[in-house]
Amino acid sequence: MRLRLGCRFEHDASAPTAAVVLVEPHSDTDCGLVAERWSSEPALEATSFVDLYGNRCRRLLLPEGRSSFSYDAIATISPDPEPVPGPDEVQHRIEDLPDELLHWLLASRLCESDALATQAWELFGGTEPGAARVQAVVDWIHENIAYGVASVPTTATVEVFERRGGMCRDFAHLGVTLCRALGIPSRYVFGYMPDIGIPGPYPPMDFHAWFEVWLGTSWWTFDARFNTPRIGRLPIGRGRDAVDVAMVTTYGAASLRRMTVWADEVDDHAELSAEPLEEAGSG
Repeated sequence: MRLRLGCRFEHDASAPTAAVVLVEPHSDTDCGLVAERWSSEPALEATSFVDLYGNRCRRLLLPEGRSSFSYDAIATISPDPEPVPGPDEVQHRIEDLPDELLHWLLASRLCESDALATQAWELFGGTEPGAARVQAVVDWIHENIAYGVASVPTTATVEVFERRGGMCRDFAHLGVTLCRALGIPSRYVFGYMPDIGIPGPYPPMDFHAWFEVWLGTSWWTFDARFNTPRIGRLPIGRGRDAVDVAMVTTYGAASLRRMTVWADEVDDHAELSAEPLEEAGSG
């Protein structure tokens, strides 16, 4: 099936402000991009690069005053829910992990796995290592952390754990933190997620955050916010935590006025010349 996805950002800047934008599907994503388009008002020069985590990034200079930019794309996606790991996807002993995965066991600024190690082992040390242990972590977060408790960009997992509340970003951070504390390589992910196959009503669309763990020989998706396989999930950014994958990083005095996100199923004849369905669905 096909998905129309994209976003629009509007900023006010008191002076020209350098920015890095991260809103394009990840370079490792399974989707097939049929078409994609950037636009801005006023016209902004931009350059692209891929960062050390494989994220597709765009550099630009926001002008003084009001400006906007948007990304719009059509992608092909699988009509099936995302796969889940089976009992044969083992959790490796740390000494048996490939060298490049050790990085994903370290505590990071917003994922304080060192500070929550004792709690992680008290809660989950008696579970079966592997997919069952990760699912126990996800189930606990889903059942014990209240969704909708406001957080700020500097909110880290000790605070989320203690107050028992947060947003999808905090749910993902806590999943990463507890799994790292249990010796499971884990990374933070955010991206587009349509509401295909999910009953309404739907709140306004937004980006969504989840996490991935290494089991067996590959990375697997887990989502403590919804805790069910989804259709059409498209990663944008992967990193140690949300610091690595901010949608827009500005280096100066620019304030965000408005952000709009869309991710909707479309037919095979949809084109980018039409206006996207900005108000449908939820992230």
